[in-house]
Amino acid sequence: MGVPRSSGFETGGGPDRATLGIIGAVCAIVGFFALGIILGPVAMACGWLSMGRTWSTARPLPALIALVLGTIDTVLAILWLAGPTTPGQGLL
Repeated sequence: MGVPRSSGFETGGGPDRATLGIIGAVCAIVGFFALGIILGPVAMACGWLSMGRTWSTARPLPALIALVLGTIDTVLAILWLAGPTTPGQGLL
């Protein structure tokens, strides 16, 4: 009988980087349609963690997509929220 293997969460490893990149990309894409002010920063955080919190190493594509689209999503949500209160007079 062997010793049972522990999961990544039990040993402090957490989810792997590829999974975080995909989760971030999905959050960024969904954020364009709903809850951009929340999902944009979540996508940026997932993308940054997926890249290993550094710019110096090779970056996987889903992580870079999550970071860039999350940033665009957050900026657009802030511009939408900062628009004037009268209808038809928005910034975009």
